[in-house]
Amino acid sequence: MTEIYISTDVETDGPIPGPHSMLSFGSAAYSADKRLLATFSANLETLPGAQPHPETAKWWATQPEAWAACRADLQPPETAMRRYVEWIAGLAGTPVFVAYPAGFDFSFMYWYLIRFVGTSPFGHSALDMKSFAMALMRSEYRRSGKQHMPRRWFDPLLHSHVALDDAIAQGALFCNMLHYGRMPDYRDGPE
Repeated sequence: MTEIYISTDVETDGPIPGPHSMLSFGSAAYSADKRLLATFSANLETLPGAQPHPETAKWWATQPEAWAACRADLQPPETAMRRYVEWIAGLAGTPVFVAYPAGFDFSFMYWYLIRFVGTSPFGHSALDMKSFAMALMRSEYRRSGKQHMPRRWFDPLLHSHVALDDAIAQGALFCNMLHYGRMPDYRDGPE
């Protein structure tokens, strides 16, 4: 089956799942040729007994619009995660989790999927865009962040800290990177 790249962004109230909650998540399903196939997003009720991390709460205080967006129309996590797994199952292809940074976003998504559904449609694998950029740019990992990526990889899309907006923008970025890596003259090295 064809791979479908599920660009995912999460918004949380702390650095790790369990003691802290995932507040919202958004996923944008892309084909390799950068067609946006479908989207999914949900705002979640917080976990019983979990508390916001003080540093994260301080950051959220600087983002009132994004905070308001992720606190509207809340769903129980078990409902949202079941619906999410059903959404992925309805896509015509093999799902690949893609994120920037995958280590953070995937840790929350995997924890919530296992906790509330008992399984992950991604297995336990995630594609990290910064690691992919490191390979494409032939650079060191710490010099492979977005600020070092070629501007031509970026589409003029919104990065608002609203999970679905960010997932869509990062998915387009990933597809541009994928296209670049598959160019016939790429073997000659990055520009």
